[in-house]
Amino acid sequence: MYDELPTPDECIQILKEEGCSDRVIKHCIAVRDVAVKIAEKAGADTKLVEVGALLHDIGRCKTHGIDHAVEGAKIARRRGLPEEIINIIERHIGAGLSPEVAKKLGLPEKDYTPKTLEEKIVCHADNLIDEYERQNIEVEVERALREGNQEYAHRLMQLHKELSDICGINLNLI
Repeated sequence: MYDELPTPDECIQILKEEGCSDRVIKHCIAVRDVAVKIAEKAGADTKLVEVGALLHDIGRCKTHGIDHAVEGAKIARRRGLPEEIINIIERHIGAGLSPEVAKKLGLPEKDYTPKTLEEKIVCHADNLIDEYERQNIEVEVERALREGNQEYAHRLMQLHKELSDICGINLNLI
């Protein structure tokens, strides 16, 4: 059990110990870099955001499917990580998933919508990174629309607007 949040170096070590590839680790670092900038602008807990972003894809050591968030939460629980980190990991997929959508995707039927500001920031920062490269949200929205996923595209834009409003700047510019 962690009395306090792990350091960034400890997070990288955790990812390595769990068997995450260098690509996953590089992606998590890129997400962290964007998430921390957003957190600073939004007045969020930057330490929580940094750790959550570094560990958000820990479940990719087991699967690269949508269920990596569920697997990641299991790993985080087993390692005794704080509940705030477990929630960030479990709720970072898409731009949040309702219980109904989760069930359709084969996940346990529960709400995977990010609730706290920190959860929303990590979730959105992940959508602003394509592998390790920064992208504008419109790129991800277009991808969702091409795949016929109107609901996901709408949630992406909604989350982008909400966080941009909190930060007082279009997050494409951060």
